Amino acid sequence: MIDAFVLIQTEIGLMAEVAASVRQIAGVSNADVVTGPYDVVARVTDVDLDSIGMLIVSEIQAVDGIVRTLTCPVVHL
Repeated sequence: MIDAFVLIQTEIGLMAEVAASVRQIAGVSNADVVTGPYDVVARVTDVDLDSIGMLIVSEIQAVDGIVRTLTCPVVHL
């Protein structure tokens, strides 16, 4: 299994709604509203990096109010 953090920028004022919607997506273990250049940080888990990419493109980026995402895969050193 592969984990990744997805940093999400939202339209102004939609952070809480986006986080709540993202939390409902299968494969998302958590989504929190944060401050800084991104508005929501989600943690996702799937079988491989390609599956995580498909999850982000087909499910997460389809949520209304999302402007941009940045994916940060977790590495185990």
